Amino acid sequence: MDILFENDTHRNVWLDDFGHGLAVQANQHLILHDGVGMILDPGGHKAFKPTLAQLSGLMRTADLRYLFLSHQDPDIVAALNGWMLATDAEAYCSKLWVRFVPHFGLDKYLEHRLHSIPDEGMMLELGDARLHLLPAHFLHSAGNFQVYDPISRILYTGDLGASLGADYSFVSDFEAHRAYMEPFHQRYMACNKAMRAWARMARRLDIEIIAPQHGAAFRGKEMVHRFIEWCESLDCGIDLLNVLFENAGKVGSP
Repeated sequence: MDILFENDTHRNVWLDDFGHGLAVQANQHLILHDGVGMILDPGGHKAFKPTLAQLSGLMRTADLRYLFLSHQDPDIVAALNGWMLATDAEAYCSKLWVRFVPHFGLDKYLEHRLHSIPDEGMMLELGDARLHLLPAHFLHSAGNFQVYDPISRILYTGDLGASLGADYSFVSDFEAHRAYMEPFHQRYMACNKAMRAWARMARRLDIEIIAPQHGAAFRGKEMVHRFIEWCESLDCGIDLLNVLFENAGKVGSP
């Protein structure tokens, strides 16, 4: 567990990683303000019980106000039914996925607590703190959102910025870290046009930390700036479509 930010009323907690085995590593984050909380991308079934136990050591579970779902993938949404049974939290996801999320087993008596985020984003009030739900569509999901916390100046970016295989929590050598990011981003992010649109939005924010849902975080203005610049210039997704199809029909028999 890492405390990313803390003052008298506000805490940003990077929770312990309870993933293991074949499942992709995934980060869960907690924002606490005056004792009221929001979990970001709560995770899959295997992470549910230990994450809930850790949460109960940090706050009253009755004071968990929100569950934020950046998009529809199982490493984010699969344990939603358990969270909603164990707490009174309201869940928020893109309007595109409200009809799909219940397929993860959301009980019909809980569906009224699943709310849609409009394409342009919205604000959530956590006590007297205002959290910004910002659009990051096609990075990678067609309906994708990020959370900006103006008190801690942390931007939680979901799969954007994800790294796989790095054994550290914070990036210290950006050039070396690129090897852990580039294959994922080239395959999972939609296109450079979407990346450039995101970069323009991100530059309008005062950001001290970028915290992705997989792998290491970017801390400090210089590292944040380098990450935004990297995104802005990266060819990915359909920019590389011809490469993906070059070897079509050449694959051998299993």
